[in-house]
Formats: sequence, structure tokens, C-alpha cells
Amino acid sequence: MQKDNDFVKEISSKEEDFSQWYVDIVRKAELADYTTIKGCMVIRPYGYGLWENMQAGLDRRIKETGHKNAYFPLFIPESLLNKEAEHVEGFAPEVAWVTYGGKEKLEERMAVRPTSEAIICSLYSKWVKSWRDLPILINQWVNIVRWEKVTRLFLRTTEFLWQEGHTVHKSKEEAEEETLKILNQVYRDYIESDLAIPVIVGRKTEKEKFAGALHTYTLEALMTDGKVLQAGTSHNLGQNFARAFNIKFLDEDQKEKYVWQTSWGTTTRLIGAIVMVHGDERGLKLPPKVAPIQVIIIPIIFDQSKQKVLEKVAQLKSRLQSNFRVEIDKRDEYTPGWKFNHWELKGVPLRIEVGPKDIEKGQVIVVRRDNSQKMTVKEENLIEIINKSLKDIQENLFQKAKQFLEENIREVANFEEFKEIIEEKRGLIRTYWCGNRDCEEKVKEETKATIRCIPFKQEKTSGKCIYCGKESSTLVYFARAY
Repeated sequence: MQKDNDFVKEISSKEEDFSQWYVDIVRKAELADYTTIKGCMVIRPYGYGLWENMQAGLDRRIKETGHKNAYFPLFIPESLLNKEAEHVEGFAPEVAWVTYGGKEKLEERMAVRPTSEAIICSLYSKWVKSWRDLPILINQWVNIVRWEKVTRLFLRTTEFLWQEGHTVHKSKEEAEEETLKILNQVYRDYIESDLAIPVIVGRKTEKEKFAGALHTYTLEALMTDGKVLQAGTSHNLGQNFARAFNIKFLDEDQKEKYVWQTSWGTTTRLIGAIVMVHGDERGLKLPPKVAPIQVIIIPIIFDQSKQKVLEKVAQLKSRLQSNFRVEIDKRDEYTPGWKFNHWELKGVPLRIEVGPKDIEKGQVIVVRRDNSQKMTVKEENLIEIINKSLKDIQENLFQKAKQFLEENIREVANFEEFKEIIEEKRGLIRTYWCGNRDCEEKVKEETKATIRCIPFKQEKTSGKCIYCGKESSTLVYFARAY
């Protein structure tokens, strides 16, 4: 039989080697694994179940705001990709190309979708003729390929899964409203409410914005190693792509005008964020709203009472499964202790233990993954307690992450202090920046920290640029990032 603590021994220390701890958790919890194809991962059933629940919550919000799902081709002709110069320059190093179809060399190279603006815009130029055709509100769930040099499971892989929204509007104001609606009403609500991850929102600098966009807005999440992960972006594309792809409409005043566009996306890297924000030395802690299994039932089996206990847990599952995602672990080859550790590693929010003595007393033992609290619960109260516990776990995970975020936002007096904090404490530094790209690049060169966003809420006071010392009224967040 497996020893009860085998899992813990096989996981690196989070404090001593965060990077290896992360990989160990992802693989041991059976979220994903490496493949023979460099930079590509396989998402295993447990990880894909998590993604499906995440996808469902976000897809619902997208549809509630009037968007519809569609599907566009994986391949993009080179001539289309080259139409928007700034866009293609931004993606050129990461594009994978198809040059042969079977044994025939293609007349034109085909890019394997690094993002879909080009192919979608080529179709919007056909579909949009009149103001009556607007707005177009489309989203798609697809795979993306970007030829990354350095990869890590979920966080940065050659192929990954995402959703990408692409909308078309009559006016600049409509496009801006759409961009911010997705950022706050859809993405922020989804990430904070479902994934229990607090975020900071704001605008990207010109240097950090999406290639070809007018403005890029971002959601930034702090991982427990002090580095930041970009959790999602929403882009106001302005009219750049409209002009490049000749997307025009005849307005009500009988004048032909270019449309205004947006695009926005989140990816499977959010699974990595869940691991890094909530995980501990024993493994995952999954938010109940997205956990593939919310409740795991462990029968405590002895030979004489085996059948009685198995019948009881089957009854419990039948009773609970209409309200919760619940499973039974009735494998004989593992001890109860091994099973406890196994499901803790996989981050199941609640564990129910049922033994012969519990059956006699009409009770079960309920254990929370987030704080290890153990409760003796009468069977008639079980559904009520599970509901309350799952709600409490969801809120507890969010509040703990929020506290960590708030405790790791710092302000500094000078660049020397900035460098010291970035190197030793990491986290986010809230400071002033003059707006000069040279200062932004110098800070990155010397500290590896980048401006994560310019927050919407700007104080009326001013200060000195953290690098050059010039007076500035622009507050920004700097951090090292994945």
C-alpha cells in the first residue's frame, strides 16, 4: 500500500523553491503534464474539468452582455497578417508558419493563429455595409499557437486555450464603453467572484499595449512569490484595423465611415494563477465555484462493516449530487490517510468521512481544505452545512488573497529603495512616473520590473518620477511579472 504522506514528500517546498513547487503541484495534482513536443502540454482530465467550469462561468457572463460565440479558421494567410504593420511586427517573433500542404509547397505561407484580428477583420470587411449591421459582438473559444522560447505549464506554452472577443461599433464612445465593460463587468467579476483572485485594473503604457491597439486595459494579479501575472486584457483597437482592412459602413447621415473595434481575451494561464495564489505546501486549494469535485466522500472501511459503509456513502452521493459536484473514493488498495492526502493535493474544497460509528450516530465528519476545520454533522443538516461551507471557503480564499495583495503594495521614496524592494520583497510598487518611455525602459533594464498598469484612480497630488526625478502626476504600478 502507498504510505499516507508520499505526496507531501514528492512536492518541493513552496518557500525554498517556488518554481519547482509550482511544477510539482501541476503535475502531481494531475492538472497537466509535459509532452514529447517541446513547449506543448497536455491538459489532463482533472485540469480540463477545472477549465470547463471556469469556461462556463466566463461564457455565461459574455453571453449575458449580448455577445455570441462563433468560430474562425486556425490558418491565416501571410498577406492578411501583413495588412496591419504594427500588429504583425509585435507578433513576428512568435508566429508559426505552414509552408507545405501534404507534399505541395503552398503559394502563400499560412500563419498558425497567434491571435485572430487579421482573419476576423477580413470577414468583417465583407459583413459590414450599413449602420444597421452594427454592433457586431462576437466571441470565440479556440487554441492559439505562439512559438515561445521559454515555457512553463499553463503560464507560457507554445499552444494554449483562450477566448477572444472581437466587436465592431459605430463610434469611438461605443468601443470604449465596450472595452471597459468587458474589463470590469465581465473579467473582473469573473476572476474575483469565481476564481477568488483579487486584481488591480488599469491601462497599459504605450510600450506595453497590444500591438495595433489604441488603448489596452489590463487586470493584474499578484502571485504568492511576489511576481505579477497578467490575468486578462481588453483592447480598444480604435480604427487601426478598420483602415487596414477597409471595414466601412454607410451611416444614417449617408456618409461612409470607418468602424471602431475592440478585442479582449483570457487564457488557460488563469489555471496557473489559481495554483499560485491559493496553493500551499500540501497542494491545491480550489475555489468551490470552479472545482471539478466540490465534495469527496471517503468511506472508512473495516471488513465486517464494509458493505454497510459502502451502501451509506452511495446513498449520500445520490442525495448530494443534484446540488454539488461529488465523488466517492472507494478504492481498496489505498488507506484512508493516503486518500486524505491525495484529495488535499487535488484541492477538493470539502471532504466527508463516513465510518461504521458515524452511521450508528447518524452523522458524518466534514473537513474543509482551506483551513483544515473538522466538523461533526448530523445527516439531516448535511446539505445546509455543505452549502454554507462552500460559500465560506470561496470567500475565505478571496479575502486571504486580497490581504496578501494589500500587504504587498508598497510606496518608495527613491530609486535605490525601489531596487531593494523589487529584489528582496517583490510585490507591487506604487509610485510616480513621468510618462517618458526612456525611464520606463531604464527601470526594466536595471530591475526587470515593468509598469503593470496605470490605475484609473489617480490622486490629485503629484510626486517625482521614480527614475528621473521630474515632477509627475501619474501614478503607476511596477512589478516583476510572469
